[in-house]
Amino acid sequence: MDTNALRLFVLAADMLNISAAGRQLGLAPAVAGARLAKLEKQVGADLLHRSTRKVSLSLEGAEFLPFAKEILAQEDAGFAALGRGSPEVTGTVRFAASSTFAQLYVAPVLPTFLKRYPGINLELKLSDTQAKLIEGGFDLALRNFAIADSALIGRKLADDKRVLYASPDYLRNNGVPETPEDLAGHQLLVFLNAKPRDLTATGARACSYPPQDSKARIICDDGANMRAATLAGAGIAMGSMWSISRDLKEGSLTRILPDYEVNDGSAIWLVYPKSNVLTAKVRVFIDFLVETIGSPPIWAR
Repeated sequence: MDTNALRLFVLAADMLNISAAGRQLGLAPAVAGARLAKLEKQVGADLLHRSTRKVSLSLEGAEFLPFAKEILAQEDAGFAALGRGSPEVTGTVRFAASSTFAQLYVAPVLPTFLKRYPGINLELKLSDTQAKLIEGGFDLALRNFAIADSALIGRKLADDKRVLYASPDYLRNNGVPETPEDLAGHQLLVFLNAKPRDLTATGARACSYPPQDSKARIICDDGANMRAATLAGAGIAMGSMWSISRDLKEGSLTRILPDYEVNDGSAIWLVYPKSNVLTAKVRVFIDFLVETIGSPPIWAR
């Protein structure tokens, strides 16, 4: 199959203009039209509906489009592996990440990335509610837990060390827990739908957070607001070091039961579907995030 014709089809489907797509590839309108017609004859379907006023994607064209993109991605990846192809990386990367993490670490480094790669655009979905990577059509996502989905592969960005914390004001008013059992008598903040996490310490009996038979005073689905409530003295919460390391250093938050930490194999991963070819645009974005945020993680430097 002529991949040049596929590239023309993908551009025309995006721009809904065959002549403009042809010009972008250095083709005259008549040549572009003939090349698309030849491709349609080869696949046995009309991929684009044409009229004197507009061009639209046919039902068959919409079904064929993702396969055409995949073929082109594999071609580009193959050439890149051989050191061939365009030296300028281009395209749009669709990236999903935790809003809290992105505000602290991703957003501040984006100007540097855009300057380094002027041909790449970013489409960001930032929410503490986990996005469905494959169904949502994302190229890449940031996940901070142990990967269990066999349809995903990823690259580790950093360890995700999680600890218990509270504000000094809360501890002055309510006392400092000395043992995990003491937690049941405190005001606890937990994430929505979160399972109890194992807490371990050298030479101590394992326990969990939240403790059994305890009732959370606040249940929240947003990390930034949970941290804000804890800073204001609402109670004890569990959080990642990347989220609260600055507060711990400044003294606005205090670590609780410092010998204990969550031990569940969690880490911060950059993941993408196994079915996707790791295109140059995604690869350079992954490399950039590891360079600027991980190895070692920026919050531990």
